[in-house]
Amino acid sequence: MSKGFASSYRISLLAAGVFLCLAGVGTRLVFLHVIDRGKLLSYIEQVRRQVIVEHARRGAIYDTHDHLLATNQSMYIIGVDPQVLRPEDQANWPELATLIGIPLPKLEKVLTTKFRLTAPTNTLRASPEAPSVGLVFNLTPNAKSAAPTVEPESDDREEDEPSDGRPIRWAKLREDVDETTYDRIVALGIKGVYGNRIFRRVYPHNSLAAHLVGYVNKGGVAAAGVESYADFYLRGQDGWREGERDGLRRELAQFRTRQVDPVDGFNVILSTDIIIQHMVEEELEALAKKFNPAKATIIVTDARTGFILALANYPSFNLNEYNTAPLAVQRNLAITDQLDPGSTFKIVPASGALNEGLVGPGTRFDCSIDSIEYRGAMRRFMPDDHPYDHRLTVSEIISRSSNVGAAQLGMVLGETRLHDYARAFGFGEKSGFPFGGEISGLLNPVSKWSGIDITRIPAGYSISATPLQIHYAMGTIASGGLLLRPQIIKKIRDASGEVVYNFDTVSRRRVITEVTAKSVARMLQGVVRPGGTAVEAAIPGYEVAGKTGTAQKLIDGRYSDKHHVGSFVGFFPASRPEIVISVIVDDAKVPGGNAYGRIVGAPSFKRIGEQLIQYLDIKPPYEAGSNLLAMKGGRR
Repeated sequence: MSKGFASSYRISLLAAGVFLCLAGVGTRLVFLHVIDRGKLLSYIEQVRRQVIVEHARRGAIYDTHDHLLATNQSMYIIGVDPQVLRPEDQANWPELATLIGIPLPKLEKVLTTKFRLTAPTNTLRASPEAPSVGLVFNLTPNAKSAAPTVEPESDDREEDEPSDGRPIRWAKLREDVDETTYDRIVALGIKGVYGNRIFRRVYPHNSLAAHLVGYVNKGGVAAAGVESYADFYLRGQDGWREGERDGLRRELAQFRTRQVDPVDGFNVILSTDIIIQHMVEEELEALAKKFNPAKATIIVTDARTGFILALANYPSFNLNEYNTAPLAVQRNLAITDQLDPGSTFKIVPASGALNEGLVGPGTRFDCSIDSIEYRGAMRRFMPDDHPYDHRLTVSEIISRSSNVGAAQLGMVLGETRLHDYARAFGFGEKSGFPFGGEISGLLNPVSKWSGIDITRIPAGYSISATPLQIHYAMGTIASGGLLLRPQIIKKIRDASGEVVYNFDTVSRRRVITEVTAKSVARMLQGVVRPGGTAVEAAIPGYEVAGKTGTAQKLIDGRYSDKHHVGSFVGFFPASRPEIVISVIVDDAKVPGGNAYGRIVGAPSFKRIGEQLIQYLDIKPPYEAGSNLLAMKGGRR
């Protein structure tokens, strides 16, 4: 064969090689276009398609006069993609460091760290919105006053040794940049530095009504108060849009296929009045400064509707700095803590005995005795503070707060009816206050009463209640015998101002007749008159009805002579009640004396009452034209 031609073997080998190549290409094409087509198209779709969530604006919270209590502030989370930074932008890094409040060396370290190093066990995620980028963030507790400190992870590599980790595509620089600062950052034109817009919850009045308003934490979770209870109305509905992005991860608006606009949350209008709330919190501050109590609560409500006008606890906290406040001070003490009501409970046996027709206001009892036979056994009374030289009427038992007299009223009722009236007044059950965390207090069934409970419970011992329960028990007298449900929200409005829902007065039940309630109200006026236990609560020209309470605290299993819960709970004007006020002070320190309710509670009741008379224009009951005022129901 001529040497100018290849052998058949070589031709066959070459043909076989070409055939195998073409077969491989063909096979690959079959896999790409037939077998793996769906999976590959899905992958491409995932790479190019994107769903962008548009967060709804959370509704605002207002007081009854539309003063803003909680709102949203537009802010930006600033981050950087170190992979796309340009050398020519490095001259603007110092100004960027100044704008976001990070020292320049630390900023440079973040911007030049392009790969994720081996993460230690304590590495935090860079952001809830982005995957971990292997950075350590040291955030100060108060983001308002200091910027986050950002540092890349450290390991044992030499500084110039190349990393074998994955590239960093997003590192958070700061999470609370306002719109003005963000505009200045954008104006620097640093490629790779960008921000995501968020709405941060802010509270214009800081600590005002903190235990009522509640807060939204940094994770966007409504954690307490109205924020939590009304979250369904406030949070709105997030929107979203679906589209495509190019190789630089930029949205291609022309390929946007579906879009759902966000629906902003409703606005919630409370029954509280920030002026009254401010009065109450100022009084609490004065009480704290004077008596240094362990805790204290003041509640003000509308006597006719049960709506809360103000509620405050000491100690309190700043809603904008909730993360620095101990959990103990974040509790709404009015519903989470219980105490012995003391003599404020005496309205229960008195009302029950009157309502059953067993006694009248002038019925007399011997209150000079120290024990009495009851159901075949001698029962010893809790002693009174003062001896009496005559038999006391039911009215005097209330005005002078006789423990002996209250116990005898309880015996007239009997254990079962006393228990039933206590429950009817709201003791031993939740009040229906809308927030979580409310407890029921303690009212044992009659089967668990000890032999002396019939002498203790009528005086407010061997029973525990929350400040709110004590307040609404007195409110039952003020409302004409109805136990009202505590309410804090008046209405829900949409973004356009249209009312979506109104909250009306809710009566839980009738406890006593209106005639009995008026009779008890008249007796309670004797408490603030000469000879009563709280002349300090009297407001000149106005009918004040109320009751003091001084309960010894249990310390190491014994009632202490030095630790008390002092309170005054009352309402006015007594003949046509408009306002109910409770002042309850736990473990006040009174130099040289005990923390009696008339000392720690009654003066505060008077000061708040006098301010409310001016602010709400409450008319005295017996001035000229009072009949017309009574017909109209007084203040509206």
